[in-house]
Amino acid sequence: MSIHQLSAAVTQQRVRPGFLQALCLLLTLMGLSAGAQTLRPGYNRDVIYQVFVDRFFDASSSNNYPGDPLYDGTGSNLQKYQGGDFQGLTAKINYLKNMGITAIWVTSPLDNRNLQAIGGSFAPYHGYEMRDTLKPDEHFTTSSRSWQPFDAFVSAAHNAGIKVIVDFAPNHSNIRGSGEDGRLEANGVLQATYSSNPGGFFQTGPNMGGSQWDSPYETQYYTIYDLADLNQTNPTVDALLKAAVNNLQDHGVDGFRIDATKHVNWGWQYSLSNAIYSHQRSFVFGEWVADDSNNPLYGNMRKFSNKSGIAALNFPLFTRLSSVFGQSGSMVSLNAVVEQQQADFVYQNDLVNFVDNHDRKRFLTVDTSSSDVAHLHAALSFVLTARGIPCVYYGTEQYLQGGDDPDNRRRMPGFNETTTAFRLIKKLSDLRRDNEALAYGSVQQRWINSNVYIYERKFYDSVVVVAINKGGSAQSISGLVTSLPSGSYGDYLGLLNGVSLTSTGATGGGYASNPLSLPANSVSVWQRDPSSSVARLGGVSPTAAQPGVQVVISGDGFGATQGSVRFGSTTAAIVSWSNQQIVATVPNISQGPKALTVRRAGSSVNSNPFDFSVYQARLIPVTFTVYNASPTVPGEHIYLTGNTLELGNWASSGYGAVGAMLTNASTYPNWWLTVSVPAGRNLQYKFIKIRADGSVVWESGANHSYTVPSSGVGNVNVGWQY
Repeated sequence: MSIHQLSAAVTQQRVRPGFLQALCLLLTLMGLSAGAQTLRPGYNRDVIYQVFVDRFFDASSSNNYPGDPLYDGTGSNLQKYQGGDFQGLTAKINYLKNMGITAIWVTSPLDNRNLQAIGGSFAPYHGYEMRDTLKPDEHFTTSSRSWQPFDAFVSAAHNAGIKVIVDFAPNHSNIRGSGEDGRLEANGVLQATYSSNPGGFFQTGPNMGGSQWDSPYETQYYTIYDLADLNQTNPTVDALLKAAVNNLQDHGVDGFRIDATKHVNWGWQYSLSNAIYSHQRSFVFGEWVADDSNNPLYGNMRKFSNKSGIAALNFPLFTRLSSVFGQSGSMVSLNAVVEQQQADFVYQNDLVNFVDNHDRKRFLTVDTSSSDVAHLHAALSFVLTARGIPCVYYGTEQYLQGGDDPDNRRRMPGFNETTTAFRLIKKLSDLRRDNEALAYGSVQQRWINSNVYIYERKFYDSVVVVAINKGGSAQSISGLVTSLPSGSYGDYLGLLNGVSLTSTGATGGGYASNPLSLPANSVSVWQRDPSSSVARLGGVSPTAAQPGVQVVISGDGFGATQGSVRFGSTTAAIVSWSNQQIVATVPNISQGPKALTVRRAGSSVNSNPFDFSVYQARLIPVTFTVYNASPTVPGEHIYLTGNTLELGNWASSGYGAVGAMLTNASTYPNWWLTVSVPAGRNLQYKFIKIRADGSVVWESGANHSYTVPSSGVGNVNVGWQY
């Protein structure tokens, strides 16, 4: 079939579940992919750069459309398009490479709303008003919506050693009630508008407000800012969204940032991440805004990040570091968040940390002190060395300021490669690449007061110690103990008034250091990274998958010659092998947690284990509804548990079981929840009530039984058994 015949076939039919997946596969087989994905050591070694394509660099005037009321181009109206494009990103790849950037998170390339909507001529320059799931936007590419500029950008990025992450917004299409009325197409074929809403394509709830932002029901089923809210459990919507991400992967995309994960059906997203990982190797993280652990949905965020396959953008850490570095807060409170997250998150080194963000005022606008640039350098140093993956917002390295949206989305002011911030990012990116302690290590506070934070990252014998003094005067340090063996350690940075450290004899918990003085507004970094002849496993992505899925295993000391990987006692097939990264295929083994280990060639010793979860099969979203559930009072909730890993393996705790399920005033005592479960498998399950004190009330009678469909979505409705 020619590409013209393929386009005709698409035009002649409404997209059905399964059709788009077949389309994407055919595109790949026809050689339309943008090229192979990169195979560098997993994302824990990366420094991500977030860029608004429209605000970065304009390299093609042909896609500016000066007669369009949605276009400005002067920088005076930041609610309109300013002309940046993927051609501009391609032109500036060397700038990013020279800064040490190894992954770039870009605006969604997918086609967005074109017509004016509620509130006047506010353009979707940000990429969050999708109108076509398979075509790119003409403002970022060409008037014919060609993928060529995006493909060229991906190729240029890969050639420079930079991975490509795209923003993806599965929560909504575009503004309802005006503009294009939520219109969504697939390769130009109309799927639905909000007014037509075929088969419950959209959720039709009101806009959220007040406390509803932190209510499990309203936050998933109500609407944000009149953006037409997609119903992911509609089979067509499910197929469209999964085909969209798979198509982007076929264009060479290495990862996804999922927009508004708190507002997308939580249970469905497990199947989304599984669809991504099943199609190609990837990394997925998402935006769940919870400013601190006091947020009512913090526990849900923690559970979602630990189990869904979608790591979290670290808003709790951002909130605290912004107050500490930008508003004279205490380092003690920053360390408290670090220690809490060590306990709360299973994969702490996958959390994505940031100083600046497109939804918050920029740091240099928040910090109005005379030391604001010095404080920014300190905050950047922390993010680039803390556990987790650092993300730099475009322009931070050029000291770009900005208030609330859209002022925090100003045009890129220039590309000066000599700023201290630029050189700082480069220096610490190199260290993250070279020293495994930053990628995979634990974190331990070694000395602290309100202005000084000395912390240690450690991965076996690899050690990085960071000393930050954000105060306006020098601080004398005595009694410092680290894991750096006896010797003298110069300041690795050489940029921020750092000093040397002399480590003396061994003492309890490490090695004592001579007294030293940290200058005002200084950052010192001391490190050692001996070579390893022992396999040391640092990270695995994804952390859960079914047999047949490829997983990326990162660490050090694997050796140049292929050894073996085991899931439990079963040896896995090896796709590729290097000293720092292995790609292996999940073997055909039973479901449940397995200890993943690596063994060097010629060795009889396994690496440290990594807890990997094996699914039974590809995940399918199924909505479970239980009628007339056991009566509840405030503080009590209904959960689902059953005989598979995906259903909690009969767990009866709030963290282990699936849920809490949802209800509201109009549906109580009926409860429902979407859960991603293994395709084609027979489930045995029950509903339970968990009281506020943790005690459990089980349903009576035999287990419920349900066979999951082999594709698409499912629904099951049963009554509570008394």
